[in-house]
Amino acid sequence: MKISYSPIIQSSELLEIYTNSNLIILDASNHKNALLNYQQKHLDGALFIDLNTQLADIKEDPSIGGRHPLPSPEKFAETLTALGITPQSHVIVYDDNNASNAAARCWWMLIAIGHQKVQVLNGGFKSAQKNGLPINGNIVQIKLVDPYPASEWKLPLSDIKEVETVAQNKDYLVIDVRDKARYNGETEPIDLIAGHIPGAINVPFIENLNEEGLFLSPTELRLKYQNVINNKSTENIIVHCGSGVTACHTLLAMAYANIEIPKLYIGSWSEWSRNNKAIAIIK
Repeated sequence: MKISYSPIIQSSELLEIYTNSNLIILDASNHKNALLNYQQKHLDGALFIDLNTQLADIKEDPSIGGRHPLPSPEKFAETLTALGITPQSHVIVYDDNNASNAAARCWWMLIAIGHQKVQVLNGGFKSAQKNGLPINGNIVQIKLVDPYPASEWKLPLSDIKEVETVAQNKDYLVIDVRDKARYNGETEPIDLIAGHIPGAINVPFIENLNEEGLFLSPTELRLKYQNVINNKSTENIIVHCGSGVTACHTLLAMAYANIEIPKLYIGSWSEWSRNNKAIAIIK
């Protein structure tokens, strides 16, 4: 599935459309103080969307679906309705960590239910501050809208069974976007076991950005990922991370480079490492 709308918007471009009536801005920052920070200051008119309760359906047992499994499309549609989002809304998503917290995950989910106009703010909140976008702590009134229609995820997904079957097949490619130390098993700050899925290659998502925290140009990203993909079919490419959040950063980068979006393994390392697959995990 290719998208026709640029997945990235620059601060200057957002400033030009700020007064558009169909514009909805979402703050998808995710960390301990994210909501408090939002309540104190955010982009003017922005609404807060929570990774743990609105962009995921967290279960008691992360061995089934990982730490941030997807909600059902219908449940996500309820979230969108509650935020005043309709299929005609132009949604801009940002977070305070260059789209890696949850902005890219929110973007992927919107694209995956078929929403057309959704973009991630390049550089996120830091770029917005630097470039003079209006910032305050005002909480806006959410508009009442008709229920958002959504019944299926339209972007390709993978699961633990498929990953186990194909990860070491030379015709397939499993990309782990976590940082090198976690991939190598040198450290694991979140999940129970350190290491990586046998056969997976490491392409850290942070490499999608330049030194200023902005996405590389589409041309640079296209060259980068064409070299990684090496002519493999998109349907044979699976991208994962720790819990299916930062993997979306790489899917966003690929879309920005006009590369067809490959499969997302939502369960990622958080699911894999909890399913008695410790043997041969460590590099």
